[in-house]
Amino acid sequence: MKHSRLAVAALAAIVLPFVLQAAEEGFTPLFNGKDLSGWKNPYEWGKAEIVGDEIHLTADKKFFLVTEAQYGDFVFEGEVHLPEGQANSGFMFRCHVEPNKVYGYQCEIDGSDRRWSGGLYDEGRNQWLWPSQKGRTKVEAALAHEAESQAHFKKPEIQNALKRNDWNHVRITAKGHQLKIELNGVIVTEYTDETDAKGHLGIQHHGEKGQTYRFRDLKIKPL
Repeated sequence: MKHSRLAVAALAAIVLPFVLQAAEEGFTPLFNGKDLSGWKNPYEWGKAEIVGDEIHLTADKKFFLVTEAQYGDFVFEGEVHLPEGQANSGFMFRCHVEPNKVYGYQCEIDGSDRRWSGGLYDEGRNQWLWPSQKGRTKVEAALAHEAESQAHFKKPEIQNALKRNDWNHVRITAKGHQLKIELNGVIVTEYTDETDAKGHLGIQHHGEKGQTYRFRDLKIKPL
């Protein structure tokens, strides 16, 4: 009995500060620190487990762990820690879920030298929205948009927003057609798109075998 009480006290010491902080800011925690209630893996592969106050994802193929609930207008905050070596991850939002498939908006977490973290990717559909993908169209306005977005991601504050071997704080604001992504306090993306008004949230393992992707402090505030 004594050991059980000590374990409960230790767990409370870990979980309670995060719950209180989220409540004070008007946020609702998406992870209770104990189990994966409210989350599901729609794939036949991929593993999610709890380690302390973190969710760890492991897999040998790309998969997403997603919320059971859907959200429309909101502010989402969460932290991600990429593994060493080749790594890429992201936070899905307003996304769609089918068996062995997740698609829709994704806040990119890019561990490569390209450094497009905080960009907006349309997973499973149109690929890059911001920065705009080169060569998708020859319409003059679209070409100008591509040039603008490429220049944006070459700015030093954008290039250096990701802390490659540390925790990274992401804040996503979705209100109507306006989408904003902030990475470690840097506004990386401000984009207007009318494709999706509501959907699930998700966290990604990119599929590198033997790699562990870590997430914590996941919370949401409806708008």
